Amino acid sequence: MDGMPLNDMPWWRWRANVRSALHMLSDPVFQQECWLAGREGFGDVTDAVYRLVEDTWLDNWSAEKYVGTIFRDSGEAALVDVAVLRVLRIMHQVGADAPVSAYLEHHGWPEAVRAAREAHVRLAAGDGDDPDVPPRSLGILAGLTAVR
Repeated sequence: MDGMPLNDMPWWRWRANVRSALHMLSDPVFQQECWLAGREGFGDVTDAVYRLVEDTWLDNWSAEKYVGTIFRDSGEAALVDVAVLRVLRIMHQVGADAPVSAYLEHHGWPEAVRAAREAHVRLAAGDGDDPDVPPRSLGILAGLTAVR
């Protein structure tokens, strides 16, 4: 998110949180090396899902509601909706307090990762960022979204 134009969307802090979550949810190597390994500073699956839906309530309504505030267009919103639904379905099946391995071993996880990847790539492109850089730590995200 280094190149992310942080001030061109009205609710850019929410966008940054959604992007961070989608980025982590879309990267299987990151999930193995950070989440499964318990690496500090990156949270876990539940943290990512919380960032995805905490302010946006995307667990209750469509991302389409946020076109023009968080999302640039209906294409971004549609991809985010698919990713949210796939990830939440797994979370409800395995439980929010399940170990990371329960998510990664779930039969639907590869499809959730694919949906998160599609959304992540679209949002990164919209912000002029490289979607293939590794996810940044939660500390860096907090620095980017801090109120100044």
